[in-house]
Amino acid sequence: MFRFRCLIVAAVGMALCAPLSAQKIQNLNQRVPAPSLSGGEWLNTSGPLRLADLRGKFVILDFWTYCCINCMHILPELKKLEHAYPNELVVIGVHSPKFATERVVENVREAIVREKIEHPVVNDPDKVIWRRFEADVWPSLRFIDPEGNVIAISKGEITFATLDRFMKSQVSRYRRVLDRTPLRFDLEKNRVEPTPLRFPGKVLADEASGRLFISDTYHNRIVVTSLDGKLIGLIGSGATGSRDGPLAQATFDHPQGIALRGDHLYVADTENHMIRKVDLKEGVVETIAGTGKQRRAQEVRSSSRLKSMQLASPWDLLIHGERLYIAMAGTHQIWTMDLNEKRIGPFAGNATEDIVDGPLLSRAAFAPGSSSFAQPSGLATDGEWLFVADSEGSSIRAVPFDATKRVLTVLGTARLAKDRLFTFGDRDGSIRTALLQHPLGVAYRDGRLFVADTYNNKIKVIDVQAGKISTVAGGGAADAKEFNEPSGLSIAAGKLFVADTNAHRIRVIPLAGDGQIENLAIAGLEPPEALPPDPVAVPGAQNKTLKAVSVKPADGSIRFRVQLTLPPQFKWNETAFRCRLQVAGDSTVFKSDQIPELAEGFDQPSMSEFEVELPLGLASGEDRVRFQVTYFYCQQGLESLCRIGQVSWTGKVVVAADGEEEAVLLTHRVRTP
Repeated sequence: MFRFRCLIVAAVGMALCAPLSAQKIQNLNQRVPAPSLSGGEWLNTSGPLRLADLRGKFVILDFWTYCCINCMHILPELKKLEHAYPNELVVIGVHSPKFATERVVENVREAIVREKIEHPVVNDPDKVIWRRFEADVWPSLRFIDPEGNVIAISKGEITFATLDRFMKSQVSRYRRVLDRTPLRFDLEKNRVEPTPLRFPGKVLADEASGRLFISDTYHNRIVVTSLDGKLIGLIGSGATGSRDGPLAQATFDHPQGIALRGDHLYVADTENHMIRKVDLKEGVVETIAGTGKQRRAQEVRSSSRLKSMQLASPWDLLIHGERLYIAMAGTHQIWTMDLNEKRIGPFAGNATEDIVDGPLLSRAAFAPGSSSFAQPSGLATDGEWLFVADSEGSSIRAVPFDATKRVLTVLGTARLAKDRLFTFGDRDGSIRTALLQHPLGVAYRDGRLFVADTYNNKIKVIDVQAGKISTVAGGGAADAKEFNEPSGLSIAAGKLFVADTNAHRIRVIPLAGDGQIENLAIAGLEPPEALPPDPVAVPGAQNKTLKAVSVKPADGSIRFRVQLTLPPQFKWNETAFRCRLQVAGDSTVFKSDQIPELAEGFDQPSMSEFEVELPLGLASGEDRVRFQVTYFYCQQGLESLCRIGQVSWTGKVVVAADGEEEAVLLTHRVRTP
């Protein structure tokens, strides 16, 4: 029986999302053979993986669930580690859900794309693998050595630096048994069709100026339109980054909440852990708060100058008076920033992830007797109270602007003695008995509080005076196509604008009459231009010298004929292939601006033998060329585990009417481990 009892205290009650750990990786006293990964559905790869097929590699299992902010925080740390050890390490995500909607495999697939995950993921809806490895919190890591044994564990968030130290020590220890052959997995993102909006997170409708601001989250930009959808402009280039400057050159990283004051637009730049300010009149973006590094320490009585204070996943923004209020999802708090840009710090919440009413702040982090929040993600106000979509507790909270008053729960689980973060559902009626499932957005107008009941795929409204909640729109299941995990709401001109996140669109709901729900058509909006893929660097790549060859031109070009040979027990992965043809210097013989790059999935009858044409600028001449092929191949019967190989030929090519050859012949026999 598989047991870690020497190191793990058995879980009491339900699992929780765990914050930053003590930066420790706990080594097991002895190596324990890893259990099976069977029992789930595999994503981000072409088929099931077995740990036995990964012998020679380190494997890290990441037990996660896509709602959890702490799981989101660990993903970039793991990505850095994957890039640092691309040939020694395979990360596998084990998606073990908290909420009912997270059991649905298509929702997990969307989350993989949204979070830009680059490793295989197995959906574990019934927590079979979770129990097999005795996980008890999200996120949890299990470290498996190249011989298939679990050697260490980690619980809660952890940084790249800690992971890197561990890997350095282990790579040295296991260097004799490591298989450094690069692997390649078929990622979900490669099967996604481009859309003008991609996972829009929040929306802000400004009636006074007739403008609509949309956080086009996955595209790392803000889209500005009129209220009827006429495209006005874009803020951000679409690239991932934190560059300040002109609108077209500035970069963001998964922006979410937005707030407007005059000509200034404030943006919660969530994965940069920053607050950005856009001067709409001057057309410039600047960073006003945050260092760009995630806040690790939990504090409740601190404030600081804006650029020296670390933030943690600011998710939504709202301006009231001379303050900007921030749903700081990563620390489970509400923060405030003076609009004079002098100070920023916590306003409510003791940093404990929970649903507890009480005074705004405690004397110290995690101290009982004050208010607690659970991943606050949406903000709205009636002028007296700040309403909060408290997502992980499936609750709607009310935070007083008057610091002498207490935080209250409008609808939710604060009254429960236990399981406050695990009580959810889809029930309308009295707010005392109603249930929500992971709401991410709220909007207030004339005594009605609208709620994006995200994981129920519905828009609901709370009649504050009557104390009742009812469904405005949405049929529940995401495949009904009415809504698919909506997360942002805003009201203007008698309409409710909805960021229908997983449907990649903005929907408009009339608030009066029997008007139909419509999609906001944004004519002329296109996805950002795709960045060219980085050249693949493959350790052990073979470099061959191309002997000087004289080639006859044909129809204004010359041909390269490539012949690749695989051992019988292997096959090509014909959905992934890349050729790069480079010419030295500013060639006049070859039309260098027309050199083809044959990308993944290019149409060829056979990967073993194919031809590439290179256009000519002159009828004769010579130049040095470098022809590189990156290929992917799998063992017969194990198509989900593909290896990467690379070969290049460099040398001089002479073009002449009386050339000796019809084509440049390039041959290579693939070596397998």
